[in-house]
Amino acid sequence: MSANGAAKPAITDPVAFIRANTRLLPVPLVPDIVLHTADEAVPLWSKTEEELGEAGLPPPFWAFAWAGGQALARYILDHHKHVAGKTIIDLASGSGLVAIAAMKAGANRVFAYDIDAFARTAIVLNATENGVAIEPRGDDLLDGSSAPDTQTILAGDIFYERDTAERAFAFLSAQAMRGTTVLIGDPGRTYLPKDKLRKLAEYKVPVTRDLEDAEIKNTAVWTLA
Repeated sequence: MSANGAAKPAITDPVAFIRANTRLLPVPLVPDIVLHTADEAVPLWSKTEEELGEAGLPPPFWAFAWAGGQALARYILDHHKHVAGKTIIDLASGSGLVAIAAMKAGANRVFAYDIDAFARTAIVLNATENGVAIEPRGDDLLDGSSAPDTQTILAGDIFYERDTAERAFAFLSAQAMRGTTVLIGDPGRTYLPKDKLRKLAEYKVPVTRDLEDAEIKNTAVWTLA
């Protein structure tokens, strides 16, 4: 709300807002992909709330290359067989990093799901910068929205919070039971169900100390056991 109590208008040009508050930078573990990236999380988060006149908004996950997404992007670029010629879902896509990597690895079609409207704008913007086409969607697949028929589901860094992790694993397990390949990128978040997964690869991922507790995160790619 503004000082006089009137609600502030929504940001009328999300693309301009993203461009003004980020820099186009290569992803450390996948340098052939560039993303609109923020230097710091909290200032951008605060500015988004200020511009929209809303408090309690989710963090700007779309403005960073998270460790799990970097590892998963690297893995699928090095192992095309999981995505090449296939229809893919990138779950909780954020910046679109993993979706972009899937298209570069030969995917036929990629649906990038994220409930954050800013993320969906960033996904399109980042896809364009990398010369690929991605289809962003805002349905909440973890809340019962129907998923399109796909051969592979990619999930980077989604096990950071208990409720989200439980719903994500339930969704991914149900899809795997239908024969869908599930690949997960995760740097050891608290709610990752390791006992139900099988590790495929491990990477040392450069990250920003503004987001993590170390400059290098040991990050693995998993599939369901």
